Order: sequence, then C-alpha cells, then structure tokens
Amino acid sequence: MRQQGQPAIVGIGATEFSKASGRTELRLAVEAVAAALADCGLRPSDVDGLVTFDMDTSPVTEVARYTGMDEIRFFPSTGFGGGGSCSTIELAAMAVTAGTASTVVAYRAFNERSGSRFGQARSVAPQTPPTADHVTRSWTYPFGLMTPASVWAMAARRYMHEYGATSADFGRISVLERQHASTNPAAWFYGRPITLDDHQNSRWIAEPLRLLDCCQETDGGIALVVTSPDRAADLSQRPVSVAAAASGFSRDQQIMTSYSRGRITDTPEMAAVGARLWKQSGLGPADMHAAMLYDHFTPSVLFQLEALGFCPPGEGAEFVASGALAMDGALPLNPHGGQIGEGYMHGMNAITEAVRQLRGTAANQVADPQNILVTAGTAIPTSALILSRTG
Repeated sequence: MRQQGQPAIVGIGATEFSKASGRTELRLAVEAVAAALADCGLRPSDVDGLVTFDMDTSPVTEVARYTGMDEIRFFPSTGFGGGGSCSTIELAAMAVTAGTASTVVAYRAFNERSGSRFGQARSVAPQTPPTADHVTRSWTYPFGLMTPASVWAMAARRYMHEYGATSADFGRISVLERQHASTNPAAWFYGRPITLDDHQNSRWIAEPLRLLDCCQETDGGIALVVTSPDRAADLSQRPVSVAAAASGFSRDQQIMTSYSRGRITDTPEMAAVGARLWKQSGLGPADMHAAMLYDHFTPSVLFQLEALGFCPPGEGAEFVASGALAMDGALPLNPHGGQIGEGYMHGMNAITEAVRQLRGTAANQVADPQNILVTAGTAIPTSALILSRTG
C-alpha cells in the first residue's frame, strides 16, 4: 500500500494507570519499555535510539542501563509537555528515515497523581533568579491564572460568548469519553460511565470548566518502538505506518496564555500542523476513520475539530451533538476513553490506542480503520500524526 515505505510503530507497552503506582518513575519507564520490546519480539540490544520528554525524570542513560541496551546513538527530547507527545514519534521516524538510528523507543513515565501534579499551582521562591518563563507568568499569576484549568477557562468562556456554546456542549464530550472508558479494562474509569446530569452537577474547577471537563491525573508509563518498514516486516506484530508527522507553533505563541492574539478561540498552531499532515499524506479529514484528540479539557476537542477542518469555526458543538464522534459515527473519538476517561499520560496513550485500532486489537474496536489522526497538546507548541494500516 501507499504507506509501506514509511517508518512503522511495531511495539507498544504500558503499565497500569493508577492514582498511586507505588514505584519510582524510572521503574515505570523501564517496565513500559520492556513491555514494548516484548510486544514486537525485539531485544534491548536491538535499540539504538531513545526519545523522551524534557520534563521526564528518567534519563535515557538510566533507561538504557536498566533495560540492558548497548550503544545508543540518537537520544533527543521533546518539550512543552503534552504538546510533544506526537513529536516523539516524529523524531523517531526522522531518525529511522535518515539512518541515524535503526530502532528507536519513545517513552514517557511519571507519578503525576501521587507525585508532582501539573494541575496544581506552583510558586517561585523570592530568591530564585528570574527567567523569561517567570516573567511571562507574572502577567497572569497575580490574577489567579495559575493552573492549566484556569488558563484554559479564559479561552472556553470566550468561545461560549462568540459561538453560543454551553457547559452542556462541553459535557457531551465528557459523557462520550467516559462511556468509552467504561468498556475499556485498562481505563481508570472502567465500568464507570456518567450522564450529562452528572457532568452538570459536578463542581466548578475554574468556571466554565467543571470537574468532569478535566483530564484524569495519572501515574503510569508508556513506550512505543519505531523501526524501518523492512525490519518491521519480520516482527511479530502488524506494523503501523507513520504516514505523516508534524510539529509547530504560531505567531504570538505562549503556553496556553496566547492572549495577545487577535482571537483566543482559534488554535492556529494546530491548524498549521494539520495542514502539513494533509499535504504530507495526501489525505484529508474525510479520510480519517477515527481521531485521538488531545483532551486535557473538553473545550479543546471543539477547538481542534474546527482547526483541523472537520467542521467550520463555531460549529464544533453541533458536530459533537450530531453523533459523529460516537463509535458508530463518522469519526469515533478516543475509543479508549482519552485522557478524561483512561488516564492522563501527556497524550502518549492516544498513540498506543491508535496502534491497537489499526492492528484490530482495541478494547473498543472501530470497524476496519485505515487511517487515524492523533493530536498532541492544544494551545501550546504542538504536534500530530496520521497513522495508517500497512497490510
């Protein structure tokens, strides 16, 4: 098929998702990497590249040492938290294509629930030397915009004002994803669906965002193995082609506080990344058989649907209400439950779910998918992938 010349994801591995893993982040990383290699039948000595996040506490040297890897010759990291999830695969695929490395493992591991939580406000000691990041945050922190939820609430409120969207429109996304999670044994919210009334009665976190609009902070680890199509053909799992990959950010970009832009209801960085995906692959929105959209907060799903061309600006809520994102709809959304229902893993679990869907082994299996869109963090420097079935 068209994508057979592209690098492929051949192995995936994950720990359980929990609120208290009871072990170090390094151990979570090593467990996930070992599971990904076992999944495809490769040995640690076959790996010559490692990619992770600059926010990860498990250095590539330690992961390589504790898994028994030999020479590693490619070991970059990606920035901006969840915005970098898909770029880990992009970097791995680029290395394989260029011949810099033959087999690359991308991983992410953290105790994000029992340890340091990204959703909590952080203070800076007065004696700490100022940095550019501290200066940027000084424009928002004094006004209470100290957490991702409070920062995103500003854009969500403006979206409601411009387009007439309601809290219930956001809630329909949460209800859908929790329904998917309820039938996924790996999900934190397995067996626990919610109703729209449950959503509407959940407490405010940062109005207009309710508790059930927010992702589930999680302990866990995930790893994926990327290699060449020739090597992939000899391994134990059906390879999944990296048909397109792109990263980027846009003018006046900040970390979720791009309030200096003329409009804060748009995500031009996601639109630009999406346009490059469509150009690289020769595919378009109508060719996607499922979408793994980054869902740290429910309004981000609406923003992405519009930026990526699935519906016009302001019509995301109607698109959701139409049933298009259901399992039997035109574009099933996050059949694993997403970060709202399965677990918050900086978007890496969206990539593993796309691989399972294309292999035909997902807990909630989409009917005969050929191409799946995966996106990373929204309103920050971001990345995205199109993954495709190879045979």
